[in-house]
Amino acid sequence: MSNSTVVYEGWMVRYGRRKIGRSFIHMRYFVLELRLLAYYKRKPQDNVVPIKTLVIDGNCRVEDRGLKTQHGHMVYVLSIYNKREKYHRITMAAFNIQEALIWKEKIESVIDQHQESLAANGNKYLSFEYKSGMDNGRNASSSDQESQYSAAEDEEDSRPSLMRRTTIGNGPPESVLDWTQESSTLASQNTNNQAFSRKHWRLLQCQNGLRIFEELLEVDFLPKSCSRAMKAVGVVEASCEEIFELIMSMDGTRSEWDCSFQDGSLVEEVDGHTAILYHRLQLDWFPTFVWPRDLCYVRYWRRNDDGSYVVLFCSREHENCGPQPGYVRAHIESGGFNISPLKPRNGRPRSQVQHLMQIDLKGWGVGYVSSFQQHCLLQMLNSVAGLREYFAQTDERTAPRIPVMVNMASASVPTKKSQKIQLTSGHNRSQSLDNAAKMMDEYSDEDEDFQIPDEEAYTIEKETKRTAFEEEPVVEIDLSLFSGNLRRDDNENARDCWRISDGNNFKLRSKRFCYDKSKMPGGKPLMDLVAVDWFKDTKRMDHVARRPGCAAQVASQKGHFCLVFNVQVPGSTNYSMVFYFVTKELQEGSLLQRFVDGDDEFRNSRMKLIPSVPKGSWIVRQSVGSTPCLLGKAVDCNYVRGANYLEVDVDIGSSTVANGVLGLVVGVITSLVVDMAFLVQANTTDELPERLIGAVRVSHLELKSAIVPNLEPET
Repeated sequence: MSNSTVVYEGWMVRYGRRKIGRSFIHMRYFVLELRLLAYYKRKPQDNVVPIKTLVIDGNCRVEDRGLKTQHGHMVYVLSIYNKREKYHRITMAAFNIQEALIWKEKIESVIDQHQESLAANGNKYLSFEYKSGMDNGRNASSSDQESQYSAAEDEEDSRPSLMRRTTIGNGPPESVLDWTQESSTLASQNTNNQAFSRKHWRLLQCQNGLRIFEELLEVDFLPKSCSRAMKAVGVVEASCEEIFELIMSMDGTRSEWDCSFQDGSLVEEVDGHTAILYHRLQLDWFPTFVWPRDLCYVRYWRRNDDGSYVVLFCSREHENCGPQPGYVRAHIESGGFNISPLKPRNGRPRSQVQHLMQIDLKGWGVGYVSSFQQHCLLQMLNSVAGLREYFAQTDERTAPRIPVMVNMASASVPTKKSQKIQLTSGHNRSQSLDNAAKMMDEYSDEDEDFQIPDEEAYTIEKETKRTAFEEEPVVEIDLSLFSGNLRRDDNENARDCWRISDGNNFKLRSKRFCYDKSKMPGGKPLMDLVAVDWFKDTKRMDHVARRPGCAAQVASQKGHFCLVFNVQVPGSTNYSMVFYFVTKELQEGSLLQRFVDGDDEFRNSRMKLIPSVPKGSWIVRQSVGSTPCLLGKAVDCNYVRGANYLEVDVDIGSSTVANGVLGLVVGVITSLVVDMAFLVQANTTDELPERLIGAVRVSHLELKSAIVPNLEPET
């Protein structure tokens, strides 16, 4: 086998730091050979020069840096370096754990081969020098350095595999009990606190297909409101990685399997394996009389050599996470998850999930009502059954993206006096995702990795966090210039009105969609929704943008560009809902500009609508759904290109299926809240990620509020 043999290759995330300390991520094509790890801007061909290379020999190590949040993305970070020269390294990352683990295994196997070669040569390691002209004509980049290291003779090399495979951050914090270890170990660690001994368990009951265990040890000094430790054990038909990534989520997805979850957010990211979280519980035990509970706790995780995952919880006070009005702060004595692989059955992966919790729910009188404590604890443990049903009811087995949490630290820091948590606003989140698209530019030339000590890097990031996403200039449009006959009202309970819908409610194709079909929140739209008209007439209303004084005409007069969507609803009375999206100018060469100036065939193949019915009857919500739809292929669309505007007339009546759904909707339209997002579908890597044109929410529309427009005859 020649030195140039490719062991593994593929697209990964390039993770690094700028001189000012801020991190960046780019898509790069990594190639692992028997002697070399290199990455390129695109898949290499012929004599392509790599951006950076690292010689792989027996002195190399793979450092697991855990999960990192970067510009609205959560990535699993690996750092490959030579222990003789630790500051010459390559740091790579993946959006899902499975992909990162494959690369880790492949690189470690190459390192093992070199170490076996080292042993076979009597500890006289033959160093390898990478020079120009090797590897089928590929040239070395200027960042390459020669590797002329002798055999390692220190203690570390006597157990090289252990060094590479047990890197788990800085280890669990001292206050976090690792209840997954053997009882003898725990007894030696906690001789002064018998409450933490895990020597004996007894089966308390079987519920929802789970075995519920209770700690058998008698403990006299625990507070009355603090339960004994209890754990639920069940089997889930999914891989350990899939379950782990779901457990780590603190977004709306968690509500689909954890009935005790209300919401949560990130308080502080300590390192790649440790974070401090804020968590609100949704407990249904006489909620009228019992105050809700919340938690502030440290979460630590690790992956063991056998492929199992351990997630540990323990309450922790934090200056930015003080007591909240209307909530009682509960206290986790110890808890977490232990996810272990089992043998597959019928071709499906299986894992055993253990969920342990010992919690003090606090509050006046709780210690005297034992049923409250047990009911709430069982509700939390039942999340294992929720996990089982979540995976049992879906056939989707694509590698999921690691979830991203709302970061409370990115909001303004609360004062110690108020100690109120200020959650990151939707605007800040969308701005973060906006800039993430720029950070993920696979053709960027910025690949310099400045090695900064973790403590220093954290300080620099903290100082620059407030300005991290202020580089993109925001072009403001004077909204007072525009008006429509349907009023705007941002009150959630308002009726017969519209308001701008949060773009993060819609999932769009991410930068990596071509590789893993992953999607990301929509974020900030490209255009501003400035007005909505609600028209009616005896005939279908086409080309409404010609109407004098409408938002499209006003925008044209001001030199702006307007994209008009005229959604036409047929019937004995014809209705049209018209949305006006405005921007200062179209970016030359952008996908949106190509759509506007393209032909009708291209427009029909790209114009996409994502509908949603947040409020309405079950049958309407099921009929409308939330699946993205290419409008030009589902219904007839007519395009009118005017001076500084493009109007899209969407004829709903041209589709039998759409007409059937429309019949359900019109009859109950006053009881509905409907969301619609418009975008141009991205199909290639240079077009990704997708961006919203805009999104709108229409609430409890009244048919009688529609007016007859004054449309001049077309010449």
